[in-house]
Amino acid sequence: MTFQPGQPVRVKRDFPELRGPCHIRTPHYLRGLGGTIERPLGSFANPEDLAYSRPAAKVPLYHVRFDQPALFNEGAKGDTLLVEIFEHWLEPREAN
Repeated sequence: MTFQPGQPVRVKRDFPELRGPCHIRTPHYLRGLGGTIERPLGSFANPEDLAYSRPAAKVPLYHVRFDQPALFNEGAKGDTLLVEIFEHWLEPREAN
């Protein structure tokens, strides 16, 4: 596992759907945004490859917490969104 609980991360701003057919497990609205690793969930076969019957390496999966007001411009301070995101979609970022 690359990331640790409490570590600030950013969801990669990538658009593989522009390169051809794909199966993406990362919500579009989170791309390019920062969150915090809540906890690692283990390693699992990459569903983006499994969807096309390609060999699928095991990839670490994390719970990543995002501040809800920053995402949707609504909600109270302290409201969060918890999302499962595979490691290949994450990159480290500096804490705010």
